[in-house]
Amino acid sequence: MSAAADRAVTTIEGLSPDGMHPVQVAWRDLNVAQCGYCQVGQIMSAAALLAQKAKPSDDDIDAAMSGNICRCGTYQRIRAAIHRVATGGRR
Repeated sequence: MSAAADRAVTTIEGLSPDGMHPVQVAWRDLNVAQCGYCQVGQIMSAAALLAQKAKPSDDDIDAAMSGNICRCGTYQRIRAAIHRVATGGRR
């Protein structure tokens, strides 16, 4: 049996049909993506973290994002985008 059986699954398309989810907006505003290879996983992990913890610390972010490897090394921009969403765009 699948681990996702009988559970709701949200895809990047379901996160925001128009691409205006706050995480997606922060990603664009801060130019997080470089090659784009990992971005779907990064964005979905960031959205899941923020849904569980509205004001995550750097340690929270590092732990939540540790399952995604960024080939381009944009980890500082990823963290900044998550903080921007958590602070309402002020960081």
